[in-house]
Amino acid sequence: MIRTPGQALVMGAGAVGCWVGGRLQAAGAQVQFVGRPSVLEDLRLLGLTLTDLDGRRTHLAPAALRLHAEVPEASRGGPDAPALVLLCVKSGATAEAAALLSLHLPPGTPVLSLQNGIGNPAVAAAAAPALQVIPGMVGFNVVRASPGHWHRGTWGTLAAEAHPALQAWLPTFAASGLPLALHADLRPVQWGKLLLNLNNPVNALSGLPLKRQLLDRDLRIVMAALIDEALAALAAHGIEPAQVASLPPRRMPQGLRLPNWLFRIVARKSLNMDDQARTSMAEDVARGRPTEIDALCGEVVRLARAAGLRAPCNEWMQERLSRPTPGRMSGREMRAALRL
Repeated sequence: MIRTPGQALVMGAGAVGCWVGGRLQAAGAQVQFVGRPSVLEDLRLLGLTLTDLDGRRTHLAPAALRLHAEVPEASRGGPDAPALVLLCVKSGATAEAAALLSLHLPPGTPVLSLQNGIGNPAVAAAAAPALQVIPGMVGFNVVRASPGHWHRGTWGTLAAEAHPALQAWLPTFAASGLPLALHADLRPVQWGKLLLNLNNPVNALSGLPLKRQLLDRDLRIVMAALIDEALAALAAHGIEPAQVASLPPRRMPQGLRLPNWLFRIVARKSLNMDDQARTSMAEDVARGRPTEIDALCGEVVRLARAAGLRAPCNEWMQERLSRPTPGRMSGREMRAALRL
């Protein structure tokens, strides 16, 4: 076990929160989990099981987990005050979660946002100005395999904006098998990840596992159209997204439109995922929960409008995935709806 800088607090014990927090605890960190009652009940009964596409399995017994429905009062100071918070709530809950953290944590507590989209760190910082909110990025996919069991089905890394508070945590993240890459400016990385996340609404509407969806050329053409609009908006603002996939961002739409036989060759690294891999948005749709569509396609729509452009495919996705029951569609049906 490695010596850690202090306790970590996971705010939002869902897919990412349980996975990252669980890996940190398995590496020796003391971790507290704040989550929904339904998730906490499973963890109290079954413990936390983590698996991945390499076949690795980690289990933390129920008695080893420190679980809370609310931010613990002891977090305000003393030995139980967290040295690092992992903010892992859904985008729509960011402001409320940050405000709660601000009520309970000492000023200056570092809060690493491991959330989708671009704007969540700014929302959190506005709701909790006394805390140090640090932008982060999760480059892999985690799904709920069963109660208390979370599965990482794709490759990817963790990244964050460089901050002095994170330096002491780097050995702990490395020991957990989740090395944390620091960047002087994380925004290009965030936009690079958002381009990939434009696959989320396509995956959610198709209802297919990620690998099957990516091998459907009609669905890839829809994703390519979403990315084209995002790239046009980024170019209008002079923003160059970082490469976070096997292809440079500007070549992604071209690669997605390739015939299946050629796409299998070009994207073989990206297709290195197991059959369980799905997006969190697909799970939200399946469970009838609100999606994070506004933090993904909505972000593209707003960026385009600020440049005097339109992003009609992203607008359509934003409207469709904002419905209580968006339904399922095939690739051909999506292309017809979007006139692609």
